[in-house]
Amino acid sequence: MERIIKSMEDKYLLPALELVEDVFTECDSPEEGKMVRKLVEEIRAKKYYLPDLELIMVNENHEIIGYAMFSRFHIEGRYENELLILTPVAVKTELQRQHISKDLLEYGFEKAKEAGFKAVLVEGNPKNYNPRGFQSSYKFGIEAGPNVKLPSPDCLMVKELEKGALDKINGLVDYSFYEALHEG
Repeated sequence: MERIIKSMEDKYLLPALELVEDVFTECDSPEEGKMVRKLVEEIRAKKYYLPDLELIMVNENHEIIGYAMFSRFHIEGRYENELLILTPVAVKTELQRQHISKDLLEYGFEKAKEAGFKAVLVEGNPKNYNPRGFQSSYKFGIEAGPNVKLPSPDCLMVKELEKGALDKINGLVDYSFYEALHEG
């Protein structure tokens, strides 16, 4: 099966939203699917959006089978030219565990580094992200703010794209500038 990774193109904007909503609906709930779709729409509409780092993987029929969005992120109003957040990541359910997200992320890390970003933040299951080089962010002085509810502190992770970058990045993570995350 042929697989091509590329940055977002107009013709994929809607199919990408549908993939994200379907995947999160299947693995979590219809509410989660709608919320994550809204988050993608919101990021696309804000200054944090980086079209080159909204990545898709398509198959030989030009259908999206994988998706990963890296966007600018700030901690306490700082670091938005150095720090990215990775959210969401979605792979067509029946194709999971086939290195699609791994390949998308590795490609994204390279593109992000070329664009001058220093680190990537992610919230998720450590089992999924530790193999990609992410480590618990609290070890670097980056902690969840009072409004960020995590199943465990280890679910907020960070990855350096440049050695030593995290020596200079710290603070409390807060998602309050994302409306989609606090409408419920």
